[in-house]
Amino acid sequence: MVSSADILSAIREMTNTKQLDRAELHGLLQDGIFAALAKKYGPTVQAEVTIDEDRGEIRIVRLRTVVETVTDPSREISLEDARFYDEGFEVGDQMEEPIDFAEFGRTAAQAAKQRIIQRVRERERTRIRDEFSGRVGDLLSGEVQQIERGKLVIMLNKFREAEAIIPYREQNHREHYHQGEPIRAVLKRIEETPKGPRLILSRADGLFVKALFKLEVPEIQQGIVEIRAVAREVGSRTKIAVFSRDDSIDPVGACVGLKGSRVQAVVNELGGERIDIVPWSSDPERFAKMALAPARVARVFSDATARTIQAVVDEDQLSLAIGRNGQNVRLASELTGWKIDLYSSREWLERGGEAPLFAPLPEETEVADVKLSEIEGLGPATVAVLEDAGYRTLNDIIDLEREDFLRLPGIAPEEADRIMALIDELTTDENGADGGEGTGSESGGADRAEEPSAS
Repeated sequence: MVSSADILSAIREMTNTKQLDRAELHGLLQDGIFAALAKKYGPTVQAEVTIDEDRGEIRIVRLRTVVETVTDPSREISLEDARFYDEGFEVGDQMEEPIDFAEFGRTAAQAAKQRIIQRVRERERTRIRDEFSGRVGDLLSGEVQQIERGKLVIMLNKFREAEAIIPYREQNHREHYHQGEPIRAVLKRIEETPKGPRLILSRADGLFVKALFKLEVPEIQQGIVEIRAVAREVGSRTKIAVFSRDDSIDPVGACVGLKGSRVQAVVNELGGERIDIVPWSSDPERFAKMALAPARVARVFSDATARTIQAVVDEDQLSLAIGRNGQNVRLASELTGWKIDLYSSREWLERGGEAPLFAPLPEETEVADVKLSEIEGLGPATVAVLEDAGYRTLNDIIDLEREDFLRLPGIAPEEADRIMALIDELTTDENGADGGEGTGSESGGADRAEEPSAS
């Protein structure tokens, strides 16, 4: 039989781990006892519950009104039955009946325990919402508790009861974690589930890069320097645009740090991912020139209606401006929010020099993204696997490595080789434009962009 002392001891131990104060413990315990009383005697039962924690006792007194005819057995007793206990009872009196907690039995005690557990869980959910609802974009730390079906289950250091995961799509797939390893990630959003709020963390989102710079750069913490835009291809390269509210503080220099110490700390956390830091500008043409760094841009022309930038670069800067598989210009376009078309100075002169560049481009030079389902050579089964993983266009898979494809369920080594061959075939530049980005394009490092001079 379960005793009141046993219940008090067990509940006290549980609530200590949940950081509940004594008054809240007593309230939860009383709620649980009333639930058990209702289960045993009926929903309208009346009782007084006194908890003596020092003695480890729970005193329960059931209250019933003495009546001639009973209409509610939960809270009433007939005069005849009442006088069985005491001949002095009269109609209208209230009968106090002490109840031994052990009389509840195991089932009733379990009802009390379940009510307490439910209240504790509800309180935990409220605490999690209150704690994290305003912290989207913050850096959180913890350890990998479990790895299941590609997602990482994280136990946070300072809020262990919160459910936190890093979904497969929010991971840097060039990183590999094992159970028990420490990990840091950014809070991307909070999801509501039947079990309560779930924290969705990310190491792949641009928010992660912003959070790391905020950690390393005091000027960002103080609100003097602001990261206005981020463009990222996780595991490979990131561009950030920074702005200073104080003209005396160089935002790029603040983020780079003395001898590159600040940006290098971020690069190390990202596993060597390259970072370009450029000044933000409200002028789209100037911003586009900065965003195409480290390439030097000679001229830019903008079309505000179509939100298109056409940039002219010297021949020796073209491959650097394009980047490997178009990565540099793609990130620059994402950073600015404008479509950027690149021209070599020779091509620009051939098109008429100072004449407007916004004439329709020849069909063969127009670069457009292609849906995977439209790529000849990719079978329907392969397309289905790639789309399930979130890849729907050629640009989505253009920078993936063979190992990335092998991680997808249903992709065999032979199929991965065939996909890589198709990507090479579709991205080969006949003029050799993808030959490289210059020194440092393959290594993890940071570029501080200086504004190229206009010719």
